[in-house]
Amino acid sequence: MPRRATKIVATLGPASSDPALLEAMIRAGVNVVRLNFSHGKAQDHVDRARLVREASQRAGREVAIMADLQGPKIRVGKFAEGKVMLTPGEPFVLDASRTEPGDLQGVGLDYKELPRDVKAGDVLLLNDGLIVLTVNAVKGEQVHTTVKLGGELSNNKGINKQGGGLTAPALTAKDMDDIKTAMSLRADYVAVSFPKNATDMEMARQLCNVAGAEYGHKPGLIAKIERAEAIPHLEAILKASDGIMVARGDLAVEVGNAAVPALQKRMIKLAKIHDKVAITATQMMESMITNPVPTRAEVSDVANAVLDGTDAVMLSAETAAGKYPLETVEEMAKICEAAESAEDVQLDADFRGQTFSRIDQSIAMGALFTAHHLGAKAIVAMTESGSTALWMSRHRVHIPIYALTTKLTSQRKMALYRNVRPLLMDTSADRDTALAEAETHLKNRGIVSTGDVYAITCGEPMGSPGGTNMLKICKVA
Repeated sequence: MPRRATKIVATLGPASSDPALLEAMIRAGVNVVRLNFSHGKAQDHVDRARLVREASQRAGREVAIMADLQGPKIRVGKFAEGKVMLTPGEPFVLDASRTEPGDLQGVGLDYKELPRDVKAGDVLLLNDGLIVLTVNAVKGEQVHTTVKLGGELSNNKGINKQGGGLTAPALTAKDMDDIKTAMSLRADYVAVSFPKNATDMEMARQLCNVAGAEYGHKPGLIAKIERAEAIPHLEAILKASDGIMVARGDLAVEVGNAAVPALQKRMIKLAKIHDKVAITATQMMESMITNPVPTRAEVSDVANAVLDGTDAVMLSAETAAGKYPLETVEEMAKICEAAESAEDVQLDADFRGQTFSRIDQSIAMGALFTAHHLGAKAIVAMTESGSTALWMSRHRVHIPIYALTTKLTSQRKMALYRNVRPLLMDTSADRDTALAEAETHLKNRGIVSTGDVYAITCGEPMGSPGGTNMLKICKVA
């Protein structure tokens, strides 16, 4: 098993849909496979999910599947020629009532609410901020602008408003249908695009739970932080989610590139405080879409996210449509391992001034602390829901955490947790037998051998969620 603690999320697409290649990518270190619901039909996602499950079985490693919802389409319409070249200083009209294809004078809108969301003086950023328009006036359904920063504008490019403020709801009718598809393929996580507040996440959870009921399935929810409006509500959004994604593309367009690195650090830190997971995404290895090696800046970017304490780093177009999907995963895994070896472990400082009111949480922290000071070979959590392993994974420790669970859904969900290696194991209802079975399981996998010390947590009675109440330090005979 890899020694790497940081997890890798890879997006599945045309470049990575070959079964043998996908299996190789999982062996190389992919822990979570992202299905991007912005592309393809429902059946495509069902087929791809099956492909992932089969490849992970062949590789002998369970991976999580994350369904990433498209969210609102805040985009321009299409052009007669497919694209236009905008010149600075020229007028350009965004027209919600326009039905004919666009030209140099203006274009229609997929997002019909735009005229009500903007006023004179607002700045609009198109195509990830490469095109900048200043709003002069709103006349009925038309937004009259002047091109401030020109360039090529092609079909269906995204629109952001500087500083945020577009009213589009986070969940569209398409997203609601896609949630049903995601539940039918038992996606372990659902990522929600453009949530503005906790209510958006609560609604998504309700929809997932209703759609998942017939399959007896409840996914983890990831809030993609990509709107300026989400920043003041970060804590509330975190509490309503199981994790966040630092979606640096749209976020940078709305708040400015320079603000993003500090926000990334703040978000990862907040996620840890609230016992949630954090994924760092967007352009991490962008140059590897076309090049076999990353740039030095990309290496630094990935390493910095690891040193910030992110649970996972994510690949988008690099694995979905790039020329080197496997090489990108291999390079990313190497960078993560190198960065982790340079990390400081400050467990004593982490626990100073902290109080734990829950027995299970206190046991989890006790296991970390004791294992760290004893120089244990492994920390083992026997867990039904995975929460003990999640709590342990919020703190930096250079000892691998093995989570033994009887539930396949818990095993897959834990694939995203930093430094957690989830293993499936049938455990006996009797505590002593279960502990002996756990040690045999670890020995058979070469995780521990004679003379090794490890810490193990479990609950009595066995198998009841939230019941972790025992910590045992064992030496392998």
